[in-house]
Amino acid sequence: MNRVPTDAENAHSSSVESCPSLRDVHSINPTQLMARIESYEGREKKGISDVRRTFCLFVTFDLLFITLLWIIELNVKGGIETTLEKEVLHYDYSSSYFDIFLLAVFRFKVLILAYAMCRLRHWWAIAFTTAVTSAFLLAKVIISQLFSQGAFGYVLPIISFILAWIETWFLDFKVLPQEAEEENRFLIAQDASERAALLHPGVLSDGQFYSPPESVAGSDEDSEEKQDSEK
Repeated sequence: MNRVPTDAENAHSSSVESCPSLRDVHSINPTQLMARIESYEGREKKGISDVRRTFCLFVTFDLLFITLLWIIELNVKGGIETTLEKEVLHYDYSSSYFDIFLLAVFRFKVLILAYAMCRLRHWWAIAFTTAVTSAFLLAKVIISQLFSQGAFGYVLPIISFILAWIETWFLDFKVLPQEAEEENRFLIAQDASERAALLHPGVLSDGQFYSPPESVAGSDEDSEEKQDSEK
């Protein structure tokens, strides 16, 4: 005897719980959803997001800044041509800065290829370049004699190390999470727009509305007079 009321109560409670979700779907504005979807598709047509473009600019800045410091170091040591021949043609691991410049070129090529041309959405490329950079710079600082060559023995390795880790932080904490969040928003908006299209199949036309004809003034009184006269 008690099963029927409990089943009825459960059905009533489930219907009550489903009301907020339906209310939320009805409150969706299809125009706003379509605007969000079109804006996301417009960013996809550009080929690269704004935050990823900023990352690529920072990678380019890394290469140019290390190149500038290396050229300054060549001038300080007694002229570009003489020092360039000494560091490149007669390369010495313990005293040359040419390998730090090549390390910056290596980072630039790998990161631009992975995150600008291939549009990679994973951290393995930046992890590889940062690991290679860190290991090489640590070995060079320990084994070589850079500290005995003045200020550039400190500046070039430290700046190269810092820039590599800034690139890692920027990609891991800014680029990838922001792009994933934008993609999730796009999927949610697309799903909501599909639900709204199902619940609101179209705007009602003027022919679908019906308004009853207006009653003529005094028609009730005339009908009453006719009934009295017939009586």
